[in-house]
Amino acid sequence: MSMEESIRIRRYEELPAVTDFESLVEPRNVPAVFSGCIKGWRAFSKWNPSNGGLDYLQERIGSCMVEAMLSRSAPVFYGDIGSHERVPLPFSTFIGFCKKRIQNKDGRCDLAGSDTELGHVPLEDVPEQIYLAQVPIMNSDHEDRVQLQTLREDIQMPPILEAKVISSINLWMNNAQARSSTHYDPHHNLLCIISGRKEVLLWPPSASPLLYPMPIYGEASNHSSVALENPDYSLYPRAEGSMEFAQKVVVDAGDALFIPEGWFHQIDSDDLTIAINIWWRSNLMSCMLEHMDSYYLRRILRRLIDKEMGLQSVMNIFNLGQDQLLQQSGMSKTRMCAYKQPNNGQTDHGDDNDSLKLKGMDLKEKRFQEGNMLHELEPAAVQVLHELVSLVHNCVSVASQEQQLPSASMNDSELVLNDECEKLMVANVKDDPVAKVLWDVEPQTLQHVFLAMAQSFPRTLEALVLHVLSPVGAEVLTRKFDEMDKQIREEDRNRFYEVFYSAFDDQLTAMNSILKGKESFAKLAFKNVMDKYLGANLESSKPWNR
Repeated sequence: MSMEESIRIRRYEELPAVTDFESLVEPRNVPAVFSGCIKGWRAFSKWNPSNGGLDYLQERIGSCMVEAMLSRSAPVFYGDIGSHERVPLPFSTFIGFCKKRIQNKDGRCDLAGSDTELGHVPLEDVPEQIYLAQVPIMNSDHEDRVQLQTLREDIQMPPILEAKVISSINLWMNNAQARSSTHYDPHHNLLCIISGRKEVLLWPPSASPLLYPMPIYGEASNHSSVALENPDYSLYPRAEGSMEFAQKVVVDAGDALFIPEGWFHQIDSDDLTIAINIWWRSNLMSCMLEHMDSYYLRRILRRLIDKEMGLQSVMNIFNLGQDQLLQQSGMSKTRMCAYKQPNNGQTDHGDDNDSLKLKGMDLKEKRFQEGNMLHELEPAAVQVLHELVSLVHNCVSVASQEQQLPSASMNDSELVLNDECEKLMVANVKDDPVAKVLWDVEPQTLQHVFLAMAQSFPRTLEALVLHVLSPVGAEVLTRKFDEMDKQIREEDRNRFYEVFYSAFDDQLTAMNSILKGKESFAKLAFKNVMDKYLGANLESSKPWNR
């Protein structure tokens, strides 16, 4: 499978001009690699460990205390608070680890005799579990937390960022191989490699359902829940397909990688890699006014729900894998009321036209006589009619046997189902066979089937719509109505809906039942959106105490 060109990561042999970056690169919100663009930095030459860079850094920083990440799961470093500790460490001590690493290529750091301790763990036992991750060189929001301000003069701000409002500049330095967990950042990011090499896996924000983001209300909401070293696919089945949507880039010393906000990334760093990153607010977030947040939230959720409704109906019916679903563009938006309210063949008297009784209407046009009599149906329509009638009858049989319902005649003209049958249908009929039948049939054939049911099996049609049709079935049905509407004339369309709803004793109840099914389907889609994109399981959540 080829990655969509619109989100393909590009590599530039030099840093683009400011105007090109602002008009061609940044607005795409797609990562980009700029080769060799920081080789002119003072840091690139002065910090290089193979050229006395460690001595230089130790001289500049000395014994200044920095906050280091300590992880028992190294070489994997998980960013959420529960998986690591942030501990104070003299910068000179970490430089000592790096020097020992160079001297002992097998990775052993012989620091015997050191009486310095990290919590209750002797330093000589943990050098490979320490990572200088996100140590601030500059921070516009928390100037009091800046620990390495003296290194700022070694960093030349790239021209493409000179007009940006910089949020922070941070140092990332590891003395042994390290892997950072999968996460995204809430800012645009320029990752600059001073020394060493990093391999970066990146996923677009649209792939977040495959990565199971942690709950939006938690402290680590920007991190994936899936363990890197031993992923449990029984808990996170969608994660098996995540690599199909990942892109890998290699960023060498002197290169910079633009990571737009919201792109998930996982980073593997070689031994003794030094990098800095620069975070700045995107134009979108900078222009988003607080009083508009609620509106944008609803618009975004609505878009995701519309997309989920298209994908979810396919998944429910055919049980497709998530990787297949993400390749689909999704179906066109459906009208919330795809079926039409009949005009009852009555003269319009302003607002006094709400009667939906259709008994005794004249349906003599030839086009509706063709296909609505059983003996005139095409073989394909006969097959669909037989399947639908059988499914409704089987549902009645299940309800009668398991719930001891009051006896109901199996005569099609008298078939009546109650709410218990609807519950059984949802609970016991796997994979939604009614929705499958509706999905597979051509709109014109379905039109003929419904005309025949309305004339010969009205109680079966009523039972199908009022009691057997599931939320996904209601969604598929109205989409078929949408397709049907495009294929027939308005006059024929109005006639069809008059005949269809004439099968119901209460046409408003039938319409409301279909609408309720669609809304239930949309609610399921909303729950899936909240879970997939926000990590919020609505089933297990409890209301706040008031």
